[in-house]
Amino acid sequence: MRARKSPFPLSLSLSVTVAVAVTVALAAALVLALVPVGGPAVAAASPMSPASPPSLPPRGELQSRLTHLVESEAATAALLRVQDGQDGQDGQHRPAHWSGRAGVRDLASGTPAAAHGHFRIGSVTKTFVATVVLQLVDEGRLALDDPIDRHLPGVVPGGDRITVRQILNHTSGIYDYAHERDYSTNRWRGEARFRTYHPEELLAVAFAHEPYFPPGGGWHYSNTNYLLAGLLVERLTGRPYGAEIQRRILRPLGMVHTSVPGNDPRVPEPHARGYARVDGQDVDATEMNPSLDWAAGEMISTTADLDRFLAALLGGRLTSPASLAAMRETVATGTLFRYGLGLQQVDLPCGRTLFGHGGELLGFLTYAMGDAHGRQATLSYNPYHRKASAEDLMGIFSTAFCPPGGQRS
Repeated sequence: MRARKSPFPLSLSLSVTVAVAVTVALAAALVLALVPVGGPAVAAASPMSPASPPSLPPRGELQSRLTHLVESEAATAALLRVQDGQDGQDGQHRPAHWSGRAGVRDLASGTPAAAHGHFRIGSVTKTFVATVVLQLVDEGRLALDDPIDRHLPGVVPGGDRITVRQILNHTSGIYDYAHERDYSTNRWRGEARFRTYHPEELLAVAFAHEPYFPPGGGWHYSNTNYLLAGLLVERLTGRPYGAEIQRRILRPLGMVHTSVPGNDPRVPEPHARGYARVDGQDVDATEMNPSLDWAAGEMISTTADLDRFLAALLGGRLTSPASLAAMRETVATGTLFRYGLGLQQVDLPCGRTLFGHGGELLGFLTYAMGDAHGRQATLSYNPYHRKASAEDLMGIFSTAFCPPGGQRS
């Protein structure tokens, strides 16, 4: 399953190798000059709500950068939403935002992509799961430094020496099952992509391998960790982890366009279709049974919903201050980004620090980020013939978050 991740230091995809490689490339771009890109929009930007205040980033440049992804064949469709301020869901406060789109819903019809379209979010799912675990910490159901064996007895080899914290920040050393052939949703799997998987069989694949290192002895991205986090939520609550995400996050925040699909291979309409290159041909990879990802990367959302989620999480409305601080407490990864509890950290050239996550499933790439100034930005695109460069991606996020002129702030 491997929800491959963020091109930006968020990239911790569901495949450590790909994730780290992509992340490092993006992080390297942090020191490069950002060259403006031009060209007409492939699809017009959505109107902003209502009038955009001066604090929002330059819409023209954002649209140009989004359009460039499509015109350079890095994407068939690309969606971007930038939001300033928290959506309090109180019927009163409405944050200023801008939404842009480029490209088409599908290559056959050429219908313009919808700015409010749905997409697979891959490993951004991990941030939702980690948030629920921290809520359970706030409720006194467990502690971050509890051994995982205390709550999932007999499930994890050596689980008496692996803590919940190490599970959430990928310092457990547990092998990533998504590195095994045919166990990654970032690869074309033919008809096998409709097969149903269960967490227990995926854990068996992981535990057939020796750990990367002793618990706490290093950092290695592993989707197996978040299968365990999902099982932890289910053991402590007695309900499916997806039902807890719905009850604790989606419903309270009014995230009606976000779902935990389970075995359903479809993506809700409207959506842009995802493609894979197979034997030199473009193959439609939109539909797949995401149970191979489960709690490590199966969710579906929209740019508006992910902006709302990050505004609430980073704004302190989903956990206690202590739990949010723990989520933002990062460890070194051996790359140019750091990792917390379900959150990736990246520092922009202008001095802004972003927290969020990236995710990838075949045909879909998503990055959802926010800063301490109350701004959120979500980019989702459908990869095409050219791999988006670090300059492409960091250019978008630097334009979205850095003050005019790129000065430090």
